[in-house]
Amino acid sequence: MSSSKSLPPLVEPAAELTTDEIARYSRHLIIPDLGVDGQKRLKNAKVLVIGAGGLGSPALLYLAAAGVGTLGIVEFDEVDASNLQRQIIHGESDIGRPKADSARDSIREINSGITVNLHKIRLEPDNAVELFADYDLIVDGTDNFATRYLVNDAAVLAGKPYVWGSIYRFEGQVSVFWEDAPDDRGINYRDLYPEAPPPGMVPSCAEGGVLGVLCASIGSVMVTEAIKLLTGIGDPLLGRLMVYDALDMSYRTIKLRRDPERQPITELIDYEAFCGVVSDEGQAAAADSTITARELKELLDAGKDIELIDVREPVEWDIVHIEGAKLIPKDRILSGEALSDLPQNRPIVLHCKTGIRSAEVLAALKKAGFADATHVQGGIVAWANQVDKSLPVY
Repeated sequence: MSSSKSLPPLVEPAAELTTDEIARYSRHLIIPDLGVDGQKRLKNAKVLVIGAGGLGSPALLYLAAAGVGTLGIVEFDEVDASNLQRQIIHGESDIGRPKADSARDSIREINSGITVNLHKIRLEPDNAVELFADYDLIVDGTDNFATRYLVNDAAVLAGKPYVWGSIYRFEGQVSVFWEDAPDDRGINYRDLYPEAPPPGMVPSCAEGGVLGVLCASIGSVMVTEAIKLLTGIGDPLLGRLMVYDALDMSYRTIKLRRDPERQPITELIDYEAFCGVVSDEGQAAAADSTITARELKELLDAGKDIELIDVREPVEWDIVHIEGAKLIPKDRILSGEALSDLPQNRPIVLHCKTGIRSAEVLAALKKAGFADATHVQGGIVAWANQVDKSLPVY
């Protein structure tokens, strides 16, 4: 039965289950901990999922299958072919459609008896708290630090618990944050990460990759935590961080504690600025030293004597590269070891995948005295979209 560390259920039970619902959820109803009471609570529950991507896909499908009565989806993006490797709520026929619409259709196919609210908006400081107020629990499957801090702070201000997950390559993490948790157990994301890592330090999944099936492992843990919180069973990951390593096939949990120095959250801030998606140095360096993909093509066509340096990783080079470029990964330049490989006698043009890493390298080169270095806005993705459409985009 419930452990000593379980929390009170977040949701009151619905009045009844229909005969169809009793048949549908019978495998839940015969688990003593969950039972009819727990299923009625799920029926009455309202859960908001931020993002219908890698983590949002399995989370939404399993929340719907479990019988959560109202699901909200915050999603403004469209389905892209590169999503299908992990975002299993979408299919090939959905490419180009709004992810929110595609997700709703898949949910309806699994469970037509629940309410699905689409919020086709970008989560912002001026809409987050009001939106969260309508739900019992938030599930955060976002993939960038700016939105994570926004979700955290808005959840604190709205007094809502949320389940957080993140994934990268072969590793995933899950925890539960709830500032207003009973028994003085309150904790939030800023206790784990008081501030965002420096820009460029932590690559995104688009830059570093993610094993598709990792999303299922982490997404299912997130839904498990959501069900526990909604129904008041088990020991939730409040005050604990679960870390999963798919290569070792290991799960471990690390105790978290409230940071005694942390200031209370009283208002929402500018999260892009707080997280500095590109560092101040990178922005300053790029301000007057950025060229477009088309301008790069003009330089190459005109036979200008430039050194085109690709600062991505070797595996990315193997997927696609620009003819005539030279591969020197970012870290080799930032550590200083590759500076001697760079020519002093002709202009250097840097590029990466989308322009974030090359801006950081550009700042380092300017500091090292390469005054006429530039970087390509939008990176090789812009090159493939604007100059050579035969190249693949990854």
